[in-house]
Amino acid sequence: MTGATGRVALVTGASSGIGAATARLLAARGMRVVVNYLHSGQAAEEVVADIEAAGGQAMAVQADVRETAAVETMVERVGSAWGGIDVLVHNALTPYAIKPFQEMTWEELGGKLDDEMRAAFVVTKAVLPAMTEQGWGRLIYLGTGLSRRPRAGMSALGTAKAALTQFARYLAQELGPQGITVNVVEPGPVADTKISQVLDDEQRQQQVAATPLGRLARPDDVAQAVAFYADEDNAFMTGTTAAVNGGMSMY
Repeated sequence: MTGATGRVALVTGASSGIGAATARLLAARGMRVVVNYLHSGQAAEEVVADIEAAGGQAMAVQADVRETAAVETMVERVGSAWGGIDVLVHNALTPYAIKPFQEMTWEELGGKLDDEMRAAFVVTKAVLPAMTEQGWGRLIYLGTGLSRRPRAGMSALGTAKAALTQFARYLAQELGPQGITVNVVEPGPVADTKISQVLDDEQRQQQVAATPLGRLARPDDVAQAVAFYADEDNAFMTGTTAAVNGGMSMY
C-alpha cells in the first residue's frame, strides 16, 4: 500500500470475522488500526496482539457504535494517541431478527433499520471533521448481497443494508469535493462469521453449488476488497459497490 504508513484506520466490530481480518490486513499494509468492539474485549485484544506480533500498530477500544457519546469518546482517545482517523471501515453488525415478514413485528424491522442507520450516522459524523480538515479520507461500509438478492427470513438485514448502501452513495456525492471517497463492500455468504452460523449444511452446499468459484467467501477475501478501497492510490473510485461473492450474483 503506497504511502499508507501512519494512516489511522478505525474498524468497527473488529474483534472477529471480517472486521478482525480487515484490521490485520490494514495493519500489515502500514496503517495504525483501531480495533473497535462492543462485548468481546478479550478477542479484540488478541487481534491487537496478532498485529503487534507481526510488527504493526493497533489499539482495542470499546464503544457501542450506536451511542454518540461512546463513539465521540473513542475518537477522542484515538486522537490523543494518534491524531485524526483517516480511514473508516464500518463493519459492526447490530442484532436482527431472522423470520418471515408475516411473523415480524415493526419493532424488529424498524428497530434494525434504526440501529443500522444510527450506527452509520454516528460513526461517520465522528470521523468526518478530521477528514474534511485535511481534505483526504476513506469511508468504507460493509453491506450484504442480501440487499439485492433476497433470501428467506432475511428481510430485516437485507432492507437495512440496502438503506446503508444508498446512504453511502449520497455521502459519496456530497463528500467528493472534499477529497473523501465513499464505497461499499457487499459480501455474499461468508464462512467463519456469525451470519454464517444461521445456515445449515444443506443450505451451505446449495450456496457453494451456485458459486462459480466453487466455495464461500472467507473473511480474508472480504478484507482484500476493503483494503483496495482504503489504499492511498485508489483515488478515483467513489460511490461504488464491490460484490465479494465468487460470482454467485453478478451485477
